[in-house]
Amino acid sequence: MIVYCAGPIRGDQTYLKSYLEIIQYVENLGITALSEMNSKFTSSIPLTDKQIYTRDVKWIDGSDAMVAEVSGASLGVGFEIAYALFVKKIPVLALYNESVQKISSMISGCTNPNLTVKSYKDDDSLRKEVKAFLLKHKK
Repeated sequence: MIVYCAGPIRGDQTYLKSYLEIIQYVENLGITALSEMNSKFTSSIPLTDKQIYTRDVKWIDGSDAMVAEVSGASLGVGFEIAYALFVKKIPVLALYNESVQKISSMISGCTNPNLTVKSYKDDDSLRKEVKAFLLKHKK
Protein backbone atom coordinates (compact mmCIF):
# COMPACT_ATOMS: atom_id res chain seq x y z
CA MET A 1 0.00 0.00 0.00
CA ILE A 2 1.19 3.52 -0.80
CA VAL A 3 -0.10 6.50 1.19
CA TYR A 4 0.42 10.15 0.31
CA CYS A 5 0.94 12.17 3.49
CA ALA A 6 -0.10 15.82 3.18
CA GLY A 7 0.76 18.60 5.58
CA PRO A 8 1.72 22.25 5.52
CA ILE A 9 5.25 22.85 4.26
CA ARG A 10 5.07 26.59 3.57
CA GLY A 11 1.78 27.34 5.34
CA ASP A 12 0.99 27.27 9.07
CA GLN A 13 3.51 24.86 10.59
CA THR A 14 2.12 24.92 14.13
CA TYR A 15 1.28 21.22 13.85
CA LEU A 16 4.40 20.14 11.94
CA LYS A 17 5.29 17.69 14.74
CA SER A 18 1.96 15.91 14.22
CA TYR A 19 2.51 15.80 10.45
CA LEU A 20 5.94 14.24 10.98
CA GLU A 21 4.39 11.74 13.42
CA ILE A 22 1.88 10.70 10.73
CA ILE A 23 4.68 10.06 8.23
CA GLN A 24 6.77 8.10 10.73
CA TYR A 25 3.80 6.04 11.95
CA VAL A 26 2.70 5.10 8.42
CA GLU A 27 6.27 3.97 7.68
CA ASN A 28 6.41 2.03 10.98
CA LEU A 29 3.33 0.11 9.82
CA GLY A 30 5.34 -1.06 6.81
CA ILE A 31 3.45 1.20 4.41
CA THR A 32 5.17 3.59 2.00
CA ALA A 33 4.55 7.18 3.15
CA LEU A 34 5.07 9.60 0.26
CA SER A 35 6.01 13.08 1.48
CA GLU A 36 8.81 15.52 0.87
CA MET A 37 9.24 15.48 4.67
CA ASN A 38 10.06 11.74 4.55
CA SER A 39 13.85 11.53 4.48
CA LYS A 40 13.60 8.56 2.07
CA PHE A 41 12.26 10.90 -0.61
CA THR A 42 14.16 14.14 0.09
CA SER A 43 15.74 15.67 -2.99
CA SER A 44 19.45 16.40 -2.77
CA ILE A 45 18.98 19.48 -4.95
CA PRO A 46 16.42 22.26 -4.51
CA LEU A 47 13.33 21.82 -6.69
CA THR A 48 11.43 24.56 -8.49
CA ASP A 49 7.76 25.11 -7.68
CA LYS A 50 6.83 23.41 -10.96
CA GLN A 51 9.01 20.39 -10.13
CA ILE A 52 7.43 20.13 -6.66
CA TYR A 53 3.93 20.33 -8.17
CA THR A 54 4.73 17.66 -10.79
CA ARG A 55 6.32 15.36 -8.21
CA ASP A 56 3.47 15.71 -5.70
CA VAL A 57 0.76 15.12 -8.31
CA LYS A 58 2.66 12.02 -9.51
CA TRP A 59 2.88 10.80 -5.94
CA ILE A 60 -0.87 11.28 -5.41
CA ASP A 61 -1.54 9.56 -8.75
CA GLY A 62 0.39 6.54 -7.50
CA SER A 63 -1.17 6.44 -4.03
CA ASP A 64 -3.90 4.18 -2.69
CA ALA A 65 -4.95 6.67 0.02
CA MET A 66 -4.06 10.00 1.60
CA VAL A 67 -3.60 11.06 5.21
CA ALA A 68 -3.58 14.84 5.71
CA GLU A 69 -2.88 17.02 8.74
CA VAL A 70 -5.35 19.93 8.42
CA SER A 71 -5.08 21.75 11.77
CA GLY A 72 -3.33 24.74 10.20
CA ALA A 73 -4.15 26.67 7.05
CA SER A 74 -2.45 25.48 3.85
CA LEU A 75 -3.58 26.12 0.29
CA GLY A 76 -1.35 23.30 -0.93
CA VAL A 77 -2.89 20.71 1.39
CA GLY A 78 -6.38 21.81 0.35
CA PHE A 79 -5.43 21.44 -3.31
CA GLU A 80 -3.94 18.00 -2.69
CA ILE A 81 -7.06 16.82 -0.84
CA ALA A 82 -9.36 18.05 -3.63
CA TYR A 83 -7.17 16.37 -6.26
CA ALA A 84 -7.19 13.09 -4.33
CA LEU A 85 -10.96 13.16 -3.78
CA PHE A 86 -12.28 14.47 -7.08
CA VAL A 87 -9.65 13.48 -9.65
CA LYS A 88 -8.09 10.29 -8.26
CA LYS A 89 -11.14 9.32 -6.17
CA ILE A 90 -9.02 7.77 -3.41
CA PRO A 91 -9.87 7.73 0.31
CA VAL A 92 -8.60 10.67 2.35
CA LEU A 93 -8.24 10.98 6.12
CA ALA A 94 -8.14 14.61 7.27
CA LEU A 95 -6.84 14.90 10.84
CA TYR A 96 -6.96 17.97 13.04
CA ASN A 97 -5.95 18.67 16.62
CA GLU A 98 -8.99 18.93 18.88
CA SER A 99 -7.63 22.23 20.28
CA VAL A 100 -8.31 23.85 16.89
CA GLN A 101 -11.62 25.71 17.08
CA LYS A 102 -12.43 25.50 13.36
CA ILE A 103 -10.93 23.81 10.37
CA SER A 104 -11.71 24.92 6.83
CA SER A 105 -15.39 24.62 5.92
CA MET A 106 -14.21 23.17 2.61
CA ILE A 107 -13.05 20.16 4.62
CA SER A 108 -15.59 19.96 7.45
CA GLY A 109 -18.50 20.65 5.07
CA CYS A 110 -17.41 18.24 2.32
CA THR A 111 -19.81 15.32 1.86
CA ASN A 112 -17.61 13.25 -0.46
CA PRO A 113 -17.90 9.65 0.79
CA ASN A 114 -14.14 9.15 0.34
CA LEU A 115 -13.36 11.84 2.94
CA THR A 116 -13.02 10.95 6.61
CA VAL A 117 -12.48 13.86 9.04
CA LYS A 118 -11.27 13.04 12.56
CA SER A 119 -9.84 14.97 15.49
CA TYR A 120 -7.00 13.86 17.73
CA LYS A 121 -5.79 15.06 21.12
CA ASP A 122 -2.29 13.56 21.29
CA ASP A 123 0.10 11.29 19.39
CA ASP A 124 -1.64 8.15 20.68
CA SER A 125 -5.07 9.19 19.43
CA LEU A 126 -3.53 10.41 16.15
CA ARG A 127 -1.92 7.00 15.59
CA LYS A 128 -5.19 5.25 16.51
CA GLU A 129 -7.10 7.21 13.83
CA VAL A 130 -4.41 6.61 11.20
CA LYS A 131 -4.29 2.88 11.91
CA ALA A 132 -8.10 2.48 11.81
CA PHE A 133 -8.29 4.37 8.49
CA LEU A 134 -5.46 2.39 6.89
CA LEU A 135 -6.88 -0.95 8.04
CA LYS A 136 -10.25 -0.01 6.54
CA HIS A 137 -8.70 0.93 3.19
CA LYS A 138 -5.79 -1.54 3.04
CA LYS A 139 -5.04 -2.90 -0.42
